[in-house]
Amino acid sequence: MSFATSAARFCQAFRNRDYTIYCVGSSLTVIGLWMQRIAVGWVTWELTESATWLGIVAFAELFPVVILSPFAGTMADRMNRLTIARVAQCLNMLQATVLTVLTLTGALTIWWLFSLALFAGIVVSFWQPARMAMIPNLVRREDMASAVAINSVIFNAARFIGPPIAGILIVGYGAGYAFLGNAISYIPFIVALFMIRPRMDVNVKKSRAGLFAQMFEGYRYALTHPGIGPMLVLMLVTCIAMRPVFELLPGFAAEIFGRGAEGLSMMATATGIGAVIGGIYLGQRNGLEGLVQLSLVSVAAMIGALLVFSQTSNFWVALVALAVAGAAMVTHGAGSQTLIQSAVEEGMRGRVVALYGMLFRGGPAIGALLMGWVSDWAGLQWPLVVGCAAASIALFWIIGRRTTMREAMEARRGEAGCDG
Repeated sequence: MSFATSAARFCQAFRNRDYTIYCVGSSLTVIGLWMQRIAVGWVTWELTESATWLGIVAFAELFPVVILSPFAGTMADRMNRLTIARVAQCLNMLQATVLTVLTLTGALTIWWLFSLALFAGIVVSFWQPARMAMIPNLVRREDMASAVAINSVIFNAARFIGPPIAGILIVGYGAGYAFLGNAISYIPFIVALFMIRPRMDVNVKKSRAGLFAQMFEGYRYALTHPGIGPMLVLMLVTCIAMRPVFELLPGFAAEIFGRGAEGLSMMATATGIGAVIGGIYLGQRNGLEGLVQLSLVSVAAMIGALLVFSQTSNFWVALVALAVAGAAMVTHGAGSQTLIQSAVEEGMRGRVVALYGMLFRGGPAIGALLMGWVSDWAGLQWPLVVGCAAASIALFWIIGRRTTMREAMEARRGEAGCDG
């Protein structure tokens, strides 16, 4: 396949006007998001010097999705997804603004930080399923694979653009200016959300069941599906057992490598570079064939990379390991999402992607809390080793079901689409 063909296949979602506007508007927002994530982690460490508190703050931001996503996903199937998205982004800008004011005035405490992280987690719990379910309404069906890859690349490109900017601002001016940059970054995205007009799913029959009945209907559908169910189980284990390492990077930067805020931004940047490479590779693939196998291989690569990261004391080896882990994480995460979006029935989409989002955010929340607590008395490295061992067990279990998964998910390559 030529480079021009691969590039054209990767970019074909930009043929859709509304999707292009959405991507342009969201680009600055995700950079601001990564600036704020780095600043929150560093401020948490400065205020407490505790891995436990790193885990608690990450837990506060990530865990609300576990409680709220069942309702949020059902709402995404019942209500106007664009309205939910607009309200959520306005609330996100408000949270970043409050965080900026408290930091710049010296009034920020760990409890304020915890409360604002919790607020952000609640907002994202409703934003995430609405966003994921809305994307297929912004692109043609044949452009879905391109959309998932572009969204992944934008998010992960911001992972290596945002952290260096945050590092410069934190070292030169203070964390408050990183929070300010995030608050400003929401403006173009909110404007974009008022410009787009997603098409409606005119052929989808709306269920007349009650909220709780629809919620359980969606969960039963996802967990009993021969492809979606095992994919979600593997996602849950990897998110609890391995992904929390990215929330605990401030501790690794300070304690293991002695590199401070600049080292933290370099580690986040290395992860982002790998993630972008993984997203680009995924985007130039043609169709779904082989994607189940690729997703499983990516989990194995992530296990190997994080084992190296956990045992090395060489900062440069650690950066390479994080880059590999970032590429594997995106290939598995975006690949799994592509397969799930391709296999799910349209009337179940909001609820199923909400369950995916619950595992993707809630798993690291639980894992970060556990790893942070254990790390305070066992060190940061060995809890990660145990997590990699747990992920290996889950991977071997899933490998035995890969044929059934391929038949249930890859065979429907022409019937449905995927999301970013």
